[in-house]
Amino acid sequence: MLYLFEFIGKKTLSFFQEIGQVFNLFWGIIKSFTQITKSRKLIFFQMEQIGVNSLPLVLIIAVFTGAVAAWQAAYQLKGIAPMSLLGGATSRAIITELSPVLTGIVIAGRVGASIAAELGTMKVTEQIDALKTMAINPIRYLAMPRFLASVLIMPILTIFAIVIAVAGSYIVSNFFLGISYNVFFQSVNRFFLFSDFMAGLIKAVIFGGITALLGCHIGFRTTGGAEGVGKATIRSFVLSATLILILDYLLWMLLF
Repeated sequence: MLYLFEFIGKKTLSFFQEIGQVFNLFWGIIKSFTQITKSRKLIFFQMEQIGVNSLPLVLIIAVFTGAVAAWQAAYQLKGIAPMSLLGGATSRAIITELSPVLTGIVIAGRVGASIAAELGTMKVTEQIDALKTMAINPIRYLAMPRFLASVLIMPILTIFAIVIAVAGSYIVSNFFLGISYNVFFQSVNRFFLFSDFMAGLIKAVIFGGITALLGCHIGFRTTGGAEGVGKATIRSFVLSATLILILDYLLWMLLF
């Protein structure tokens, strides 16, 4: 029993210690915002890496997300409500939930893990220590551009995902369920709320920031050579995806 309490105590202390390290990194990134102009090329490069290179995957997932949402909504509405409500039902789910969350998870898998692997490799090969010896702040040079780029590009990716997902929902509704263009988009317009759209973008900003922050934190703390880099990559994705789903629930209670 004593060993059990000792184990729980160590894990609890380690948990709160890591939370402190994450907030310390976040504060360092915030302080580095004063040098955004100096780092603008790094920020634009990271926006290309995170945004442009992720766009094809985001769009593929979005179109099938919209298609599945249409089938599911049609199944739920059958015998309960008229199919003319299908456009509004799917679009609100896509705007408020599906697009921000799925785009966030895609970015966590593609970008968050990549950040952890890249910075982890730099850490175990002592490249980060070399930056410090040259009086280059690793947080300003490595973490801040990735964090800011992720925060800026996630809402844009989410907007693309929303548009393509609604288009995928319309294609299924029109070609397989017999719902015309006018009926579908009249329903979308009827139930569309600008507050829903803004809530989806707020979620995207937070998810993007969390993904980049955790990727940088785990990368900076990587040890153990190549094996450690592999573990850091997996840990980054698992923690980012878990936090995205937890925060999605908490933000739902706050925003709606």
